[in-house]
Amino acid sequence: MEIRAGDTFDPRVIALLDYHVTAARAQTAPGSAHALDLAGLRARDVAFWTGWDGETLVATGALKTLSPGHGEVKSMHTLQTERRRGFGGQMLRHIIAEARGRGLQRLSLETGSWDYFKPAHALYQAHGFVLCGPFEGYVEDPNSLFLMLDLTGG
Repeated sequence: MEIRAGDTFDPRVIALLDYHVTAARAQTAPGSAHALDLAGLRARDVAFWTGWDGETLVATGALKTLSPGHGEVKSMHTLQTERRRGFGGQMLRHIIAEARGRGLQRLSLETGSWDYFKPAHALYQAHGFVLCGPFEGYVEDPNSLFLMLDLTGG
């Protein structure tokens, strides 16, 4: 997979992001969905990437800077038909490397707690993320799972 700076004006990217937000919100209780929309991905504190297999858009991912030492993983999504091929892991490793390169000490994320999100839980935990409490404006919510990765070690 080739990872590129994400073009939030590319119709293919817009379509995949629309699917991601719609599917996530359909699987999440009202008020508990925190996916970024296009305007959120275009914000100055967000770096957004797309993953391509040839000319096929297969994945998205973003890094939101919360403070000089803390970032948040956002908009992780892999095209449904391309799952279980390692694209999500590649994107997550890219985001982790970018976070380290920016000098961040901690990377956090929020995801749904429901069964629909179990593959995401497994992916994040396989990359060293551990459970934590709410961060940066999130509140305790039975529909959310909060994870963090300490970037200060090896």
